[in-house]
Amino acid sequence: MHIVIIGVGGVGGYFGGKMADSGQKVTLVARGKHLNAIQNHGLKVKSISGNFITHPFLATDDIRKVDKADLVLICTKSWQVKEVATLIRPILKEHSVVIPLQNGANNAEKICSVLDKKHVLGGLCKIYSKIEAPGIISHFGHPPEVIFGALDMHCSQDVVERIKKVKEIFDEAGFKGTISKNITVDIWNKFMFIAVVSGLGGLTRATIGEMCKNEELYTMMEQSAHEIYKIGMARVVALEEDTVAKVMQFIRNQPYVSTASTQRDLMEGQPSELDNFNGFIVREGKRLNVPTPVHAFIYACLQPMEAKARKK
Repeated sequence: MHIVIIGVGGVGGYFGGKMADSGQKVTLVARGKHLNAIQNHGLKVKSISGNFITHPFLATDDIRKVDKADLVLICTKSWQVKEVATLIRPILKEHSVVIPLQNGANNAEKICSVLDKKHVLGGLCKIYSKIEAPGIISHFGHPPEVIFGALDMHCSQDVVERIKKVKEIFDEAGFKGTISKNITVDIWNKFMFIAVVSGLGGLTRATIGEMCKNEELYTMMEQSAHEIYKIGMARVVALEEDTVAKVMQFIRNQPYVSTASTQRDLMEGQPSELDNFNGFIVREGKRLNVPTPVHAFIYACLQPMEAKARKK
């Protein structure tokens, strides 16, 4: 199979690197110094699970040079998803599979607005990783896992077979591939965790452990989780009644010094996924007539910083 990774950051670099290292035909679509380093020296992955260097079939910044793909993993930022979906249309076959792995609640919806939904699976990943230097990916936490599945609970047997084939590829690459029974619910569960810690973390500059230790901040996190839960239920996502409690427990179990990638972007003055997290909840709250005061406060406070980052 030909696997194409769009976006070779911490997520795309790790999972793409593992699949290339397992012998799969892998194309990495990257840019700048990171791309140059991969082209000249291969992709180096420094991982708590074992280091390796791999040389993909192709590393390029030009989608026109990419062969037709069997599997495409979109690993860009959330605000880039729709544009990427348009770019990859020429490289899709009749039965190609496209899986978005970035954080956010509506990435698959964005792709389906551009591509035939028969190609699209829902997906998410669990990993702490980042670009350490050009051509070098650092995986520093969490056993790597990709969770994916059909957006339609009553999908065809053809889709079921394609899902099984994708799992085989992930298994052969040496990371956990989990077929979800309800990928929409799984996406929203992770989205709740990410959106709760990212915006408030960016605003306070505090680690997850520091926010959990502070009674007032912890209360704000819990309130923001309830706002997301209410939005999800209004969108008819089958969230369990104890979803907020489980997510808050998961947050408390994170390493004390942990921070989310969006929080780090905000703190470093880089464009972030603020609009796709807190902003998304605020907009959906207005559309669905669901109050979201905590997210509205965080979003309003961080918007000037985000605007400056995007003008650089």
